Amino acid sequence: MAETVTPTVHDTPPPASTRRERRGWYIYDWANSAFQTTVITVFLGPFITTVAELAAGCELGADTCDGYVHPLGIRVAAGSYYPYLISLSVFLTVFVLPVIGAIADRSAHKKRLLGGTAFTGAGATIAMAFVTGDRYLLGGALFLIANISFGAAIVVYNSFLPQLGGPDERDGISSRGWALGYLGGGLLLAFNLVAVTRFSEDDNPQRTLDLARWSIVSAGVWWAVFTLVPLRWLRERPSAEAALGQRGNVLLDGFRQLGRTLREIKAYPLTLFFLLAFLVYNDGIQTVITLASQYGTEELRLEQSTLIVTILLVQFLAFGGALSLGALARRIGAWKTVLLSLVLWTGVIIAAFRLPAEAPVPFMVLGAAIGLVLGGSQALSRSLFSQLIPAGKEGEYYGFYEISDKGTSWLGPLAFGLVFQLTASYRVGLVSLLIFFVVGFLLLAAVPIRRAIVAAGNTPPRVL
Repeated sequence: MAETVTPTVHDTPPPASTRRERRGWYIYDWANSAFQTTVITVFLGPFITTVAELAAGCELGADTCDGYVHPLGIRVAAGSYYPYLISLSVFLTVFVLPVIGAIADRSAHKKRLLGGTAFTGAGATIAMAFVTGDRYLLGGALFLIANISFGAAIVVYNSFLPQLGGPDERDGISSRGWALGYLGGGLLLAFNLVAVTRFSEDDNPQRTLDLARWSIVSAGVWWAVFTLVPLRWLRERPSAEAALGQRGNVLLDGFRQLGRTLREIKAYPLTLFFLLAFLVYNDGIQTVITLASQYGTEELRLEQSTLIVTILLVQFLAFGGALSLGALARRIGAWKTVLLSLVLWTGVIIAAFRLPAEAPVPFMVLGAAIGLVLGGSQALSRSLFSQLIPAGKEGEYYGFYEISDKGTSWLGPLAFGLVFQLTASYRVGLVSLLIFFVVGFLLLAAVPIRRAIVAAGNTPPRVL
C-alpha cells in the first residue's frame, strides 16, 4: 500500500546497540522457549491431569477416570482441572501484563524486572519437583505463578526491542531472536522426549509420571541458567522519566501511568486497529498449534511417535522459517511478508482438510510447512508492532500485545469446538479456522501501515 506521508515527528537516530547486547537479547528467547515447548506444549497437561486423577481416587494408569477434585471447595472433574487452570491463568494475565509493562517503562532498572519475573517463573517450574502423589493444588498454584511470570517476562523482554535497533533493523533482530528460541526449545524438548522414550516402562506408569515431572523441572533450570546471559549482556535503557531520576513508588506510578495510557490510547486508533488484526489472525495460529495433536490422533488416527516427530520437525524448521521470512522482509517489507504468511497459513488449513487418514508422511510434510511459516509470522508481527508504539511506552504497549497473543486464545478453540459439536467432524471444525486467517488478512491489509507508524511518532522503515 503506497502512501506519501511526510513525517512530522521527532526524527531521532536509531539507538546504538552493540552486537554483544543484541546477542544477549536473543539468548532470552533461547532461555524461555523451553518453558513453552517442554512444559506447556508437551508435558504439563498430562502430568497435572494425572496428579488430579490420583487426588480424585483414580488408579494410576487407568484408561478412564470419572473422579472429582475440590479446589477451594469447588467440585471439578479431574480431567477438567488443567483446562480450568489455563483459563484462570489467562484471566489473571489480562490484569497483570499491562501493569508490568507500565512499571517497566518507568523503571530505571528494567533488567532487574526481567530477572525478577523470569526467575520467579523458572523457580516455580523447578518447584514442580515437589508435586508428587496427589498434590494437585500445589501443582496448580505453581503453574499459575510460572505461566503469569512467563508472560510478564516476555512483556519486559519485548520492550527492549525498539531500543536495540532502528526501524530498518528490527525485523532482522526479532527474527533472529525468535529463530534461536525455536532452536533452544526444540533441543531441550528433543532431549526430554528421548529420555522419556528410553527410560519409560509400559507396565510402570509411575516411572512415566516421574520422567514427565523431571522433564518439566529441566525446563525451569534451562530457563533460569540461560537468563543469566541477557542479564549480563543487556544494558539498562531507562525511559526519559526514569533517566531524570523521578522519585516515587514505581508500582503505584505504574498503575497511574497505565490509567493515563488507557485514556490516551484512543489517540492512536491505527495502532489499535493493528492489534485487532493481530488478535484475529494470531488466534488462528495459536489454535492450529494447540489442536494439531488432537486432529492427528482423533481424525487422522496417527501414532504417538508420529506426533512426537512432527512436533520436533516444527520446532527445528521454525528456526529456518523465522530467518527466511526475516530475510524476505528485508526485501519486500515486514507488513507484506506477514500478509504473505497469512496466505500460506490459509493454504496449510486447506491442505490439512485434505490429508488422508493413517498416513504419517503427509502429516509430517504439513508439519514442516507449518514450521517454515510459523516462526516468521510471529517474529515479524512483533517487530512490526514495535514501529507502532509511541516512544517511552514500549512496556505498556507490549503488555497489550501479549494480551492479544495469550488473552484471547480461547476464540479459535471455541469456534472449532462448536463446529465439531454441530457436525461431529474434526475436518469441518478445522476448516472453520479459515475465517481467522481470511479476516485477519483483510484487517491487516486495511491498516495504512506507514501512516500508522508516523501517527505513533516514529520514522517508518525504508521498505514496508
